Amino acid sequence: MTPEDAAAPGDQSARPAVSDRELARLVREETARIVGTLAASTGSLDVAEEATAEAIEEALRQWRRQGVPPRPGGWLMQAARHNAVDRLRREARYRAKLALLDSETVDPSDTAADADERLPLLFGCCHPAIAPESQLALTLRAVLGVTTAQIARATLEPEATVGQRISRAKRKMADAGIPLRIPEPDKRAERLDIVLAVISVMYDSAHLMAGAGAEADRDLADDAIWLAGVVARALPGEAEAAGLQALLLFHRAREGARAVDGEFVLLADQDRGRWDVSLITQARGELDRAARLRAPGRWQLHAAIAACHADASSLADTDWLQMLVLYDMLLGYDPSPIVRLNRAVVLDQVAGPVPALAEVDAVRGRLENYRLWHAVRARLLRELGREDEAMAADLRALELTANDAERRLIGARLAR
Repeated sequence: MTPEDAAAPGDQSARPAVSDRELARLVREETARIVGTLAASTGSLDVAEEATAEAIEEALRQWRRQGVPPRPGGWLMQAARHNAVDRLRREARYRAKLALLDSETVDPSDTAADADERLPLLFGCCHPAIAPESQLALTLRAVLGVTTAQIARATLEPEATVGQRISRAKRKMADAGIPLRIPEPDKRAERLDIVLAVISVMYDSAHLMAGAGAEADRDLADDAIWLAGVVARALPGEAEAAGLQALLLFHRAREGARAVDGEFVLLADQDRGRWDVSLITQARGELDRAARLRAPGRWQLHAAIAACHADASSLADTDWLQMLVLYDMLLGYDPSPIVRLNRAVVLDQVAGPVPALAEVDAVRGRLENYRLWHAVRARLLRELGREDEAMAADLRALELTANDAERRLIGARLAR
């Protein structure tokens, strides 16, 4: 039975569920295309994004009553275009754009979600002129149609703060004349790295939600993986795009063993039979494709490190020396304190806790308010028999942790 059959006029109870599922799919796949098209026509991301958000609200109400239309993508595009025209008519400063938008014809049957049409908007939202803390919020809002309230929950910030950031970012785009276009190949590497970093942060934001268990926000994590795939497919010659896609697939493959019944399971204790073999295979394929392009970079190295875990049948079987070499290479691209902290964890497996602790202490100044710095340090101190210092480090990690499952994990360690 098709979704349309399930939502036949006589089945009023099924219709909302079917229409909501279809709308959720379209919001992910069509939002950026619609916003990008309207922004190019109106010259205003704000008008385009608000018109599209209104169209989504209209679809939610109307489709629940009347069912999903035959060409839902075209319906959504036409509704957003009408909303944009209404906004332009109300605002005198946009009237010069109104004639252009009125003259455009929209084919409701044209519902193809061409990745190339989404990418210009993504690059615009991740422009270096926009504050880094605003890039993620703007991308989630404009490219994926995520509400301000949802973004606030994912980023652990007040909704008003998120709303202000989005508004400031839109004003910056308008005032600075930031174009919605894919940079030329000779200028693309740095801009692409920002885009990939924002997608990576998006995926990370789906985990360790405040007051929640160990499970990830599947919708947000899936959005990040989907968006990484959009970039990788649209730019098949960019090895780093394939590298990020591989990295996120490796991470997602381990999700079923990492979080069980709302609790965290540490890597050493995970049932590797719960790892998703099909996702690991996809990830390896993306990493191999990136390697064939012979353009190494940090996202490929991150993915290669994740592959070392996927290749190991147990913690003891892990090729820690290879991982350490990969981290040494990664430092050449990304000498950040987070990379150095992660390298210290691997260094402990290769050379023991003494050099690893020295590496951790070397980045104290920049990570002293980062919960995982204290957690890693506590583990190393405990290996060295320095129990009192280890307990103090774990207590500080506990103070900095907002996720309930992580707090339970640290609390159990303190109770031993």
